[in-house]
Amino acid sequence: MDSTELKVAELLKEVHANYTPQFSKLVDDTVSAIKASIDRIPNEFKVTADLASRFVADLGADKVEFKFKKPSVIKIGGSYSIQSLAKPEVNVDLIIRLPKECFHEKDYLNYRYHGKRCLYLCLVKNYLEKSPSIGKVEWSTLQNEARKPLLIVHPAEKVVEVPDFFIRIIPSAMSIFNTAKLNLKRNNIHNLSNGTALQATPKYNSSILEDMFIEDEELINKYFLEWKELRDVLILLKVWARQRSSIYVHDCLNGFLISVVLAYLASKQQISNAMKATEIIRVTLNFIATSKSWSQGLYFPKEGQSIITKEQKMQLKEAFPVVICHPSGGFNLAFRMSRIGFTRLQHEAALTLRCMEKCRDGGFEEVFMTKVDFAVKYDYCMRINLKGKEVFASGFCLDDECWRSYEDKIHSILSKGLNDRVNFIQVSWRNTQCQWSVNDGLSVLNKEPVFIGILVSPLEKAFRIVDIGPNAESKEEALEFRKFWGEKAELRRFKDGRIAESTVWESEQWARHLVLKRIAEHVLSRHLSLSKENIIVVVDQLDFSLLHGARDPISYSGSLLGAFDVLSKRLRLIEDLPLKVSSVQALDSAFRFTSVFPPEPHVLANEKIKSLRLNKLVPSCIQPLEVMIQLEGSGNWPMDEIAIEKTKSSFLIQIGVSLQKMWGMTCTATEDKVDVLMSGYAFRLNILHEKGLNLLQKEIGNDQAKRVPSVDKKLFIHSQHANMINGLQNRHPIFGPVVRLAKRWAASHLFSACLVEEAVELLVAHLFLNPLPFDVPCSRITGFLRFLRLLSHYDWTFCPLVVDINNDLSQSDEKEINDNFLLKRKGQGENGQIVGPAMFLATVYDKESEAWTGLSPSGMELKRLVAYAQSSAILLTKLTFQEEIGPYRWECLFRTPLNNYDAVIILHKDKLPHPQRLLFTSEVDHGTHVAEGHASKCFQPFLLPKDLKGSSEELKNKLLVNFDPSKCFIRDLKATRVLNHIPSMA
Repeated sequence: MDSTELKVAELLKEVHANYTPQFSKLVDDTVSAIKASIDRIPNEFKVTADLASRFVADLGADKVEFKFKKPSVIKIGGSYSIQSLAKPEVNVDLIIRLPKECFHEKDYLNYRYHGKRCLYLCLVKNYLEKSPSIGKVEWSTLQNEARKPLLIVHPAEKVVEVPDFFIRIIPSAMSIFNTAKLNLKRNNIHNLSNGTALQATPKYNSSILEDMFIEDEELINKYFLEWKELRDVLILLKVWARQRSSIYVHDCLNGFLISVVLAYLASKQQISNAMKATEIIRVTLNFIATSKSWSQGLYFPKEGQSIITKEQKMQLKEAFPVVICHPSGGFNLAFRMSRIGFTRLQHEAALTLRCMEKCRDGGFEEVFMTKVDFAVKYDYCMRINLKGKEVFASGFCLDDECWRSYEDKIHSILSKGLNDRVNFIQVSWRNTQCQWSVNDGLSVLNKEPVFIGILVSPLEKAFRIVDIGPNAESKEEALEFRKFWGEKAELRRFKDGRIAESTVWESEQWARHLVLKRIAEHVLSRHLSLSKENIIVVVDQLDFSLLHGARDPISYSGSLLGAFDVLSKRLRLIEDLPLKVSSVQALDSAFRFTSVFPPEPHVLANEKIKSLRLNKLVPSCIQPLEVMIQLEGSGNWPMDEIAIEKTKSSFLIQIGVSLQKMWGMTCTATEDKVDVLMSGYAFRLNILHEKGLNLLQKEIGNDQAKRVPSVDKKLFIHSQHANMINGLQNRHPIFGPVVRLAKRWAASHLFSACLVEEAVELLVAHLFLNPLPFDVPCSRITGFLRFLRLLSHYDWTFCPLVVDINNDLSQSDEKEINDNFLLKRKGQGENGQIVGPAMFLATVYDKESEAWTGLSPSGMELKRLVAYAQSSAILLTKLTFQEEIGPYRWECLFRTPLNNYDAVIILHKDKLPHPQRLLFTSEVDHGTHVAEGHASKCFQPFLLPKDLKGSSEELKNKLLVNFDPSKCFIRDLKATRVLNHIPSMA
């Protein structure tokens, strides 16, 4: 048995409900208590609408009075009867057959059946609540259908192995009505006419037919009772579906439909009892994702009976987008499944097949263990608050319920508004999950928000700022366009000469991710009369952490890249060097759009200082940007490492002199570096030694590699890393914003000292390179949430995390990485701690995880990282689904508790080099105040007006390059060994 089969077997042991004597006794005792309670209800008891007057009134039902008769049959059905319960949702379906005597012949009309069904359950509930053997009795619904409530019965006794066990009481209407009266062409709600011809009510009719056929388990029992492997597959597929909240929902999939699909495949001999469980799962998912049978529908003709007629098939296909026909031929088991829901299901099945094909261990972790909920699956999540809004103006329940009709309406509006900007839109109103009682009626069910999930198209489509509509000549289409868009529609002439209707969403480049939000708010406000306060789009709630003042400093990246381009050309044009500059590479994260705060142009860092705006704060510090230079090849380089570094310093000084002489650029040189000020930026130049580069690129043996100067090794690794991350950023523009949020989070929780920014970049890169079981993230918040879950859920102890950005790693490379990992893990310290990287990040240029995580985070630091990531992920998910409550707000994701430290040193905010980047003022409300120091007056983060006087050279000399007093303070503390480990907020 391979590792995947072993893991599947272990999972089955974990989730399969054990039918122990204690559990069986609990079920039997609870069922007996329910039967006894029902037996105590007196026959002929007159039941009136008073038991649930609001519910009956909201349905619009009439003639609902009846005299109570005891159920003709009470029996257990569902998963328990075929031993396919899957933990943790351990519940038993108890079917009670409603007596025919309680109904009149025409009670299928005008919601009379639904009204009597509810009243029958109301009376049962009243007597159940009097039983000492029964605990809490609650209302729920069948597949989120409010017009079909059911009872949840919790036993008074608890069993440890199934602590949350309950019984669902589901009414059956077997043989009550003539099924011909409920065919899909008939209208059975006569108050729908409004003076027009009556329309068919296929969903209403199916709602009653469902109860009439709910006891018919022949189809399921035929295949599942004697086939253990098929029961195992059903349990595994339930686990798979439950992990995916986008498909395990009322308009898509449930456990019963999974069993029906398996039964269909068995009936067609597409699966057999000779197959393993994983093989059956693969066949089933492939059938869901690709089979052409869905276009015709799935049919189960009973043996010995004629095949279902073409007319019946035609009626089913006209009424429903997805058909799984009951053997009787008149009822669609999948009548709730929408076209959009089925598309989601096929997409999810296809993604799962890719997991099984491409991921380690047959994708076991991705298929069965990874939670694919709304917040982490969709790029954009929205909540619409409709509380108090008249969504039921035409009635709560027509052919379909008003909540389902409203889902369709919202989907239609957003689909038209967002058009090809999005791939998927899911609208889900789980209105009956709230604490609800039928006594409150249906009007209270709009207090839960509508959830919307959006998967976007490639970003060049999704973030475009102009939508072109119909040409001006197409008057009807143009009129419809203007009617839909309102004031946003305008007639424009385009470059190709065309005159057409259009909508324009003017936006700066750094705010393009808000275009979708603006469109959604506009169309929903216009067509649903909603205020923007009731439309919450989860997209920009964390942007505050990246802003510098009122804008995102990433907006200056264009001028930065332009300045670097000019610098590169000037370096190559230098003639008075023994070796010419052959290449120039940017190493700083600002050049690859992953710096949290890329530098803004500094007024004093220009070649010529024209004028100073005294009303604008001028920072006194500027951060240099690392740039690597390579020179032409030569055999005259010295071999000694110290001599090499001295030679490189000579070259750098000469480069600085040349730049200053030829272009008037300000250069400052020390023994090991040259800083160049130009176009508002400071560039720090480094030279990569050509011989060292060759040795590293050819991966010559250890003896020769040791001769490579350590500075060159570091530069080479930085160069490789920068190249790879740059390439990934070009492929996935949203990568940069996700990295910036991740870095900001790490720094805010004081992890920047142990988790360097290159390691954060690699962790986020892994999400984009290995997105399964999701699509590649296309929004910053979704990507950030996946980063937090990766940190908190990855098995750092037993698995190296390999980041292969350009598919450079061969099988031998992967084996080498794994061997290195195992070798490091075998070494144990004196206290049993792991020797070597606790977080093993391997790349093609670093197969031993030495570059970025060789020394940190330590095992203890990694545990803290994991704990913080898990807490942040839970909070971020919660904020996506609900309103901000009390102290739990978006800002909390970047606030860290200080009560976990032995000592806290709070620096003076006005002595930090960039005080405006501080999100919150640090506060400590515990412990003992030991000392308080006064800030030195030698340093100010901003130059005062009096300092901005003098010549250009005098002003430039006041600019502090690469000076950060907080880093100097920490360095001095470490040097004096006051503290061994000082986490700091970057």
